[in-house]
Amino acid sequence: MTTTGPRTTALTNIGTLVTNDPTSGEGTLGIRHDAAVVFEDGVVAWVGDSADAPAADAGHDLGGRAVLPGFVESHSHLVFAGERAEEFAARMSGEKYAAGGIRTTIEATRAATDEQLAANVQRLLDESLRSGSTTVECKTGYGQSTPDELRSAQIAGRFTDEVTLLAAHVPPPEYAGRADDYVAMVLDEMIPACAPHAKWIDVFCERGAFNREQAHAVLSAGVAAGLIPRVHGNQLGEGPGVQLAVELGAASVDHVTYVNRADIDALAGSSTVATLLPGADFSTRNKYPDARALLDAGVTVALGADCNPGTCYTTSLPFCIAIAVRDMHMTPAEAVWAATAGGAKALQRADVGSLRIGARADAIALDAPSYLHLAYRPGVPLVREVFKNGILAGGSVGGIA
Repeated sequence: MTTTGPRTTALTNIGTLVTNDPTSGEGTLGIRHDAAVVFEDGVVAWVGDSADAPAADAGHDLGGRAVLPGFVESHSHLVFAGERAEEFAARMSGEKYAAGGIRTTIEATRAATDEQLAANVQRLLDESLRSGSTTVECKTGYGQSTPDELRSAQIAGRFTDEVTLLAAHVPPPEYAGRADDYVAMVLDEMIPACAPHAKWIDVFCERGAFNREQAHAVLSAGVAAGLIPRVHGNQLGEGPGVQLAVELGAASVDHVTYVNRADIDALAGSSTVATLLPGADFSTRNKYPDARALLDAGVTVALGADCNPGTCYTTSLPFCIAIAVRDMHMTPAEAVWAATAGGAKALQRADVGSLRIGARADAIALDAPSYLHLAYRPGVPLVREVFKNGILAGGSVGGIA
């Protein structure tokens, strides 16, 4: 990826510019038409009408194409080895998803070298970038031993500052039937060893994984070690995940597929983001979250791709946007906001997810005149160019520079 370039870059002749800054344009998305944006030293320095754009060291005439903030992927599992295509095929033949399949990936990940794991992360990040994701969170969780979780965190940290210690994904094979013993090891060994290499602590609070008490213990220990909590919750059925996330002030609770009125009200009265992962529900033939109920109640919603080898092997947030609009009853504007500004809120980041002055100069240009085409033309690789830190990084045309 290119890391150096001109000090200032102007994107001009933008058909529709999504800024996510209501003070800069129309509506929640801060829409401007016939617009321009100038990047300087890696941040947004100017936004306005194309005819008024100041001179810059480099210029890109977008020819009426749409420009959006880079997508913010706030939920991914990229440190793994192997694949589970046959498990997917079995689900498509009628078998029901259960959390136990994760153990297959644990075995493959433990057997892989650091070089193999890092190469896989790089491959998936390159793929993510081509579909417009310029900020990507990355979880551990396929090591589930202290040495393997430590190396997973260290490998993830080579690629992103948004490293999540998913210490409690599922009990690994050697702890089958002994979840309490595994949690004790996580508290005594894993979190102290791995916390210096992570920013977040996560737990899969779900049947087949960890119950409320076990999840509370893991998250509390992570917080005590300086990590910020996140929760996998309410994916397979109603459960305590949402309420636990709100109670502990988690940055986000992810999946949120099965919720009741009390869960929705709790989220609406909190700062916890509901991160919806429709790709996982697509891949498991689960029902989709009721995004409309969450949004109408005032819950902050993010969209994530949830790339992982078992239940959602996609890095494409445009794909998730299309599902969210078609099957979760989000408007195109709500879905785009959720995949950009919503993801930024889930990561507690103010510098990404928008194209307001001072924000990081991460943007995508679509081969389309409007952001509406992301849902209107599902499955079409519309991301034409990607700018990361103000530098042309790549896109679906021409690969990554």
